[in-house]
Amino acid sequence: MNFPVSAPVPSPCISVCRMDEPTGWCAGCLRTLDEIAFWSQLDDEDKRAVLALLPARRVEFRRVLAVRAQAPSGPGEA
Repeated sequence: MNFPVSAPVPSPCISVCRMDEPTGWCAGCLRTLDEIAFWSQLDDEDKRAVLALLPARRVEFRRVLAVRAQAPSGPGEA
């Protein structure tokens, strides 16, 4: 996501607010709890820095979800 420097930086929140404990990321916006909590206090440069991390997190999160889908779901399942 590239936003003009003069444009306000929008929140990446998509209202799917559920933290994924193993990764520490919100399953909706892929931010950490600290990034979410401090978003309104960050300047635009810091917000852009967080946004720049999200595409790689999205790729990693999809990989993690695919691995989980392949894992046995309970004791005795192999």
